[in-house]
Amino acid sequence: MTTSPLIKRMSRVALLVAAAAFPTAVLAADVTLKSSDGTVNIVGEFIDFKDDHYVVRTALGDLRIAAARVRCDGADCPVFDTTVSDVKLAGSDAMGTGLMPLLMSGFASFLDAEASTVATPQEGQLITTFTGDGGFGDEIGSYLVTSTSSADAFQTLKQGAAEIGMSARRILPQEARDLKKAGAGNMVSPQQEHIVAIDSLVVITHPENEVQSMTMAQLRQIYTGEITNWSALGGEDRPIKVIGRDVNSGTSSIFNARVFGDESAALTDDLVVASGNNAVAAMVNEDPGAVGYVGYAFQRGAKAVTLINDCGIPMVPDAFSARTEEYALQRRLYLYNRADLAAPKAQSFMSYAVSKDADAVIAKAGFIDLGVDLRKQSLEGERARMLLNPSADTFESGVMREMLGQMLEYDRLSTTFRFKTGSFKMDERGRIDLARLVAYLKDRRAGTKVLVVGFTDSVGAFESNRDLSKGRAGEVMNTLKEVGAGQIDHVSMDYTGFGEIAPSACNIDDNGRAINRRVEIWIERTGQS
Repeated sequence: MTTSPLIKRMSRVALLVAAAAFPTAVLAADVTLKSSDGTVNIVGEFIDFKDDHYVVRTALGDLRIAAARVRCDGADCPVFDTTVSDVKLAGSDAMGTGLMPLLMSGFASFLDAEASTVATPQEGQLITTFTGDGGFGDEIGSYLVTSTSSADAFQTLKQGAAEIGMSARRILPQEARDLKKAGAGNMVSPQQEHIVAIDSLVVITHPENEVQSMTMAQLRQIYTGEITNWSALGGEDRPIKVIGRDVNSGTSSIFNARVFGDESAALTDDLVVASGNNAVAAMVNEDPGAVGYVGYAFQRGAKAVTLINDCGIPMVPDAFSARTEEYALQRRLYLYNRADLAAPKAQSFMSYAVSKDADAVIAKAGFIDLGVDLRKQSLEGERARMLLNPSADTFESGVMREMLGQMLEYDRLSTTFRFKTGSFKMDERGRIDLARLVAYLKDRRAGTKVLVVGFTDSVGAFESNRDLSKGRAGEVMNTLKEVGAGQIDHVSMDYTGFGEIAPSACNIDDNGRAINRRVEIWIERTGQS
């Protein structure tokens, strides 16, 4: 059996081979190529490693498998020295396996470079090397991505073992304090906390499962073990196999917080804990009785279930709802960096990841970018139905009719600003959304009308809430004018507020009330907007 006399060498990330030398012909041995999601499991004789692909000889002939898709087990597998990578990223598997491969590829195009990505022998680890001038120049950087959990992102940053942490949840106060004590800086400052994308968590079942929807109450009962058979939801008489995630998983934290209101909810003793999103999808697709939850990008052919919130409102995990953050099971995806390890190559990558240049790549990976989307408002929509509620009292009905009249003259943009209780201060995403909104409005025609519209939760007096909503809307409008000075002066702006009417979520818990404390951006309905 022959092998290539030369294995492509990556200059900072040295590619080593188990054999000390490469003679013209060597006896190849069996290796196994495995993908993390279980879709690839090939055993064959190792022939060559060329152009970021493994070549193995099998009963079906010589197969060529992309090294970024699989890891190689066996004595003759190439071994990658990862100790000299320029930038190390660690944390959330949803980001590491679902987003980073394509984000690295997009970053390469942005740099006019060629990206070479391979999976190392360590499960969940990829290394990408960039070569300038479209692959004809010098190596310009190498990035090692290790996918584990969001909690590991902050532990790794604390230890100084990575420059960038990937997290599918916001850093916890104690984690931020621990990192500050370790000399990592203020982790929630704009220089160290970066929102990259939005992801919806999707409840999935086997494609043949007859159940199309479930209420949030039923979902809670499934995961606490109170409902154990699909017949209780109108399905077949089949036991439910409940699949979840490790408690350190960012996906698990978001699911428990959104579904139970408590990240340490008492789950069923029969819970099957999966190692990652791909593992959950694989288990669900293999078992007609299984139910699980994954990031939107990881459904992999499983059936998504429509969820009905405790107020009876169906929740659909589409892109617009994710961007407005009005789908209850959604999360922000973050990158964090230490202040004292902010190498130029790490900063360059993070700047790209949060820019418009990365939007198409993020969407291709199955996640939701932070771009501005538009949705028409009509009498057929759920919002109009709520505003036509015949049970509302005379005073509130007047406000509803006022809103309905204005709503039909405007379409809604996905840009939505949120606030803490009683506060006029925007949350951390507001900084990003302001810049994106300015860029969107900059290209509108002269005289385009924009209405900034405030809403609140239902805590407090109706009139006080309406005054608060108007005040927040006015604050957002003024800030938008300041940020966009010289760029959006041609746009006509006004503001109003409708208080607690037209809620986007239930007002029965903190999460729902937080969703309802918002300022929306409406744009006049014309063919040119």
